[in-house]
Amino acid sequence: MSVHDDINAVQRCLDDLNRSVSRLEHQLGSGLEIRRVRLDADHLRESVALLREAAAAPATPRRPDLVTISDAPYDISLWTDSDDEGLGARDRRAP
Repeated sequence: MSVHDDINAVQRCLDDLNRSVSRLEHQLGSGLEIRRVRLDADHLRESVALLREAAAAPATPRRPDLVTISDAPYDISLWTDSDDEGLGARDRRAP
């Protein structure tokens, strides 16, 4: 089965679910429980629509954004009051 066939099958199942929820809503009324089921079914329909759009769009590889790092030396004031890794602070003795 192709992706489009699978999406169409899911869409048919969601249509059946929607009809069943409508029948239940007619029989049970529009209480909180049925509204939650209706909302969940609507979210599923939206998700399948997004999947359909994603499957229709051609898959183009996306390059990550490049970050330029300068070769200029860092400002020495950035390291003021920093500890040397494994050696501790400059004005104290290591344990």
